[in-house]
Amino acid sequence: MRSSDSSQSSQYSATVTWHVAPGAAFSPDSYNRDHEWTFPGGEVVPASASPHYQGTASRVNPEEALISALASCHMLTFLALAAKKKLRVLSYLDRASGVLDRNAQGRMAITEVTLRPRVVFADDTTPDEATLRGLHDDAHQHCFIANTLNARMLLEPEIPTF
Repeated sequence: MRSSDSSQSSQYSATVTWHVAPGAAFSPDSYNRDHEWTFPGGEVVPASASPHYQGTASRVNPEEALISALASCHMLTFLALAAKKKLRVLSYLDRASGVLDRNAQGRMAITEVTLRPRVVFADDTTPDEATLRGLHDDAHQHCFIANTLNARMLLEPEIPTF
């Protein structure tokens, strides 16, 4: 169930599927990490562990997915806020990155995510630097994923020189 009314709770789901191939070994060093994520709309994403953990590099790994989810949420929130201010966005590019390291409890975690959004506006609606920074700050404060995570989140928007 997806609700367009932000005052109501919403539920989301995904199915993660993995199986061992017939006759394949299953030991700590030999099992296949490849699996699939299937979403309610029918989309199937080939996934795996990170190559650092014996996964397949050509598949999405959970760490990349988490960083992408945060960057996507920030972008969608930013676009909604910009549209409400009647600022016409022409393009949005974010080269987000994250760090997997030990957290304060000594467990492996995504400890830091950096978003680097570059936004291009229509010439007649290009905001000044303060407005642009404010939009990004507001987007961060209202992003559902950012509000969920404990990792340190850095925002380094590209600010065009005027």
